Amino acid sequence: MSILALETSTHWLSVAAGDATGWVTRDVEVGPGHSGRILPLIQEALAEAGMSLKQLDAIAFGAGPGSFTGVRIACSVAQGLALGANLPLIPMCSLLAIAEAARIKHDGHNLERVCTVADARMREVYAAAWHYRAGAWHEVMAPMVARPEEATACFRKIIETAENKKTDKETWSIAGDGLAVYPELGSALYLTSPWKIVEANLRPAAQAVGVLALAAWVRGDVVTAAEAAPLYVRQRVALTSAERAAGEVL
Repeated sequence: MSILALETSTHWLSVAAGDATGWVTRDVEVGPGHSGRILPLIQEALAEAGMSLKQLDAIAFGAGPGSFTGVRIACSVAQGLALGANLPLIPMCSLLAIAEAARIKHDGHNLERVCTVADARMREVYAAAWHYRAGAWHEVMAPMVARPEEATACFRKIIETAENKKTDKETWSIAGDGLAVYPELGSALYLTSPWKIVEANLRPAAQAVGVLALAAWVRGDVVTAAEAAPLYVRQRVALTSAERAAGEVL
């Protein structure tokens, strides 16, 4: 099956077109300029992959959490393309895409348990935890927004809870740009073992979204364009005057 995947939850614009045999990708750091670049990059990726919208089986997009504007752009562009081509949509959690990107990058290291953290601005991070088993990711800690120290406490709790249930040590990794902004998250060791892999600059990329979408398609986890929606997690939609003056963004 053929998929077009979009990811705009960060300051990067990421597009991937492909299938289980390989992907054509476009990854550009655009800051807030997603809307002006996304359609040309989609056209480039599809053309290089030798695909058209009519040949696709589905469109996948990073639903967030992430930049409010970014996740809305990915969702709305995916909806528009899906409506025009009569295609189903596959929303994917952007934090899960970080875990999948780590698994792809470290193929052979048997990454099974990954905590993911993304910079949420406003001195907070988006955080979640995942377990890869039987060929699929399973949610251990649902996506949340929290201060770095709160996220660290949550990670410690789920890891120690898992440890107490088993006699064998479970090795965890941690990934995401939240580590680059808040290095203390990377020093959150559990019991006597360090993180297996620490990836401070890993971001959700469209290829990871696409790979996840292939598995979701097999499970039947698709939605219509009308049903697609961003995953915000943070419910605030506006900043105070003081926060805007301090340069904060949502």
